[in-house]
Amino acid sequence: MLFERYQYDRTPAHRFVSHSMAKSITSIAVGLALAEGKIASLDDTVAKYVPRLAGVPYGETSIRNVLRMSTGVAFKEVYDGSDDIARFALLRIRQGSIEALREFRDREVEQGTRFHYASSETVILAVLLNAVTGTSLSEYLTERLWQPMGAEADATWVKSPDGIESGSGNFNATLRDYGRLGVLLANDGEVGGRQIVPKDYLLEATDWRRQPQAFAPRRATPFFGYGYQFWTFPGEKRRFALLGVYGQSIFVDPELKLVMVVTAAAKNASVGKESFAAERTAVWRGLIGKYGSW
Repeated sequence: MLFERYQYDRTPAHRFVSHSMAKSITSIAVGLALAEGKIASLDDTVAKYVPRLAGVPYGETSIRNVLRMSTGVAFKEVYDGSDDIARFALLRIRQGSIEALREFRDREVEQGTRFHYASSETVILAVLLNAVTGTSLSEYLTERLWQPMGAEADATWVKSPDGIESGSGNFNATLRDYGRLGVLLANDGEVGGRQIVPKDYLLEATDWRRQPQAFAPRRATPFFGYGYQFWTFPGEKRRFALLGVYGQSIFVDPELKLVMVVTAAAKNASVGKESFAAERTAVWRGLIGKYGSW
C-alpha cells in the first residue's frame, strides 16, 4: 500500500457507501453464475429466467445487452428528485422490483446499439441473479467473492422490501476491502493462486476492444467506454474503473497491478461539474506515470 487517508473522524473500521460501484460487483455475480451454469448464455433473454418479465422490453432483452446498459429503453437518470430513477425507487417500494421494471415499456432504439446509463438495468441483473441462484445477492457473493478475497470486515447491502438488493448501489464496505476488491481485479480475478472471478468473463467485461464500437471510450461517453457494468479508460492498455455518483471510484491498472480507491464525496452528482473529476484523473495519471506509462 502506497497511501491511505481518512477525514472527518472516519477510521479504517468504518464502512463507506459504494453508490454505483456496486454495479460492477453485481456484474461479477453474473460472471460467477455463468461459470456455474446457472445462466446458460449471456445471449439468453432475461425472461427465460424471470418469466414475470416476459412481454416487456426489459425482459425481452439479452443479458449481455443489459450488462452493457443497452436495452434501448427510455429511462432518465439525472438525480433531480423527479426523474425516472426517483420514480423507479418508489415503484420498487410500493410494488416490488419486477413490477417496477414492468412499468418501463418504451424502447427508443434497438437493443445493443446504444449505451444509455440507467440504474434500473442493474436491478434487472439483481432480479435475474435472485431467480437463478435461489438466494440473495449478498449471500451468493459472501462465499464466492467476499470471503475468498480476504475481506477483513463484513459488508452490507440495502435491500428493497421484496428482499432483493439494490444491485445498482447501496453496498457498504471498508476502504481497505474496496482496495482488496481492486487488487483482486488487477490480478484478473485471482488471489493466492485461486481463481475467484472467472478470468474470461472479467477480461470481456473490462476490455473495450472486446465490446462493439458503440461502447468504446469516447463513443459511449465523451471519455469513458463501457463494458459489463465496468467503465473502460481510453488508451491502448486495459484500464478500467468502478464508478459511483458523487465521485466514488476504484481505478484499476492490471498491467501495473495498481489500484486507487476514492470514497470522498463531491458536491455534485456529476463530478465533471466541478474540479473533482479533473483532480481525480490527475492523481491517477500521476501514479501511472510514476510506475509505468499512459
